Amino acid sequence: MSNPGEITRRQLLRRIGITALAAGPSAGLLSACATAGGGSSAAPATSLAASADGKNPFGVDPAKPLEVTIFSGGYGDAYAKNLHEEAYKRAFPGATVKHNATQQISTQLRPRFVSGDVPDVVNNSGPESMDLVALAGQGHLADLSVLFDAPSLDDPARKVRDTLTPAVITNAKIGDKDLVLNYTVSHRALWYNARLFADKGWALPKTWAEFTALGETAKQEGILLFAYPGQKGPYYQLWNILYTAAKIGGNQVIIDVDNLVDGAWLAAPMKQAVAAWVDIQSKYGDKSYFGLDHTQTQVKHLQNRLLFYPVGSWIENEMAKDKPDDFEYAIAPIPDVTATDKMPYGAIQVGVGENFIVAAKGENPQGGLEYLRIMLSQEGARGFTEQTKNLTVVNGAAEGIDLPAALKSAAKAQDAAGQNIITDARFEGWYKELFDQATEQVNRVMAGRITPEEFCANLQKRADEIKKDSSVSKQIRSQ
Repeated sequence: MSNPGEITRRQLLRRIGITALAAGPSAGLLSACATAGGGSSAAPATSLAASADGKNPFGVDPAKPLEVTIFSGGYGDAYAKNLHEEAYKRAFPGATVKHNATQQISTQLRPRFVSGDVPDVVNNSGPESMDLVALAGQGHLADLSVLFDAPSLDDPARKVRDTLTPAVITNAKIGDKDLVLNYTVSHRALWYNARLFADKGWALPKTWAEFTALGETAKQEGILLFAYPGQKGPYYQLWNILYTAAKIGGNQVIIDVDNLVDGAWLAAPMKQAVAAWVDIQSKYGDKSYFGLDHTQTQVKHLQNRLLFYPVGSWIENEMAKDKPDDFEYAIAPIPDVTATDKMPYGAIQVGVGENFIVAAKGENPQGGLEYLRIMLSQEGARGFTEQTKNLTVVNGAAEGIDLPAALKSAAKAQDAAGQNIITDARFEGWYKELFDQATEQVNRVMAGRITPEEFCANLQKRADEIKKDSSVSKQIRSQ
């Protein structure tokens, strides 16, 4: 089954208007952390009243400064500095915009949220993303419903929400409040060099037996079947394990994890997924990769030292400067792990990601909302796609753009998957401590320092502690 918060490729192309790609499919991207949910209420969010001025619906003070903090990861930060911030300054020539780019979101911003000196807009992404549920509980996140109900910059007769894929609204919620804007369409899977496979005459493995057989063949040529993402990227492999568990047991496996269901981490599909990937690492991986960071591993991938790498569809843009002409990124579905996997071969993960928030206690939350409205315009979204080669959630914004091979491959895979879409794991945004422990535990289990059974037991113990902790706001998803 598919999550209603997810989208099929046909819906995606219709909503974002990539009519030019009907004959040659294309698709989107992900970010590091999508937050969503429904269930227990978030603590009071600042709700800004809409202005009667349709051209300035949030009542922005045109002379007030705006501060923007961007996670400079796979997308870089030039799109914000040179596109969205410049558009804001054109709209408000008397305003100055302070730009800050970092890969250490939490390290830089947590003290500022404590002191009250916060940026107006934050791109909360990467390995140091902040705990949004905790921020919501402290009233730090502005209510975005006024943004979604505001007139679109492109067509004042249409609300912003009517210009977006519906997954945006579904995934905006923490409790019953719209607090998070997810900006990109995402695909997370295994990635490989299609040119190398074509040159070698290798077919994509559809079963685990074919996967390991290819590992033996590659080993004879001095090539790894798979590489662990290393430092700064263990959550890539955590995603890979979670999606493999969903492949085996269906999306309910991940839904149960998100809902803190008793025994969710101990479920048979979860244990099978962990064990399968630990076995692959021990037989066809290289422990020296644990000492590398994810970028160094990705360079080795470009050098054809490994076949499959677990990552999202931002990878081509992130590695654009290093990618040789004979390397063609393509997406590979997870092979069938068992003969009775609930999801057929070809199932892939699709969702929305790369979250943005407006600080409710910032100096200029009105300007922050307007900045997001600019991002959600045709100009803002199209420019992002042109600069990063990744798709946004804005309908029609990518029409006619020549997209790279990775996105075209992802769309083709999404088309083949049909309704067999693996859902995103939302606990990474809902329960930051659990997600952080999971990334630490995945590093340990893949390195052979704990067993798959210990991995599952350790995370189940932590999930149980969170479930019993009345101070932690609980989130619930039905699908």
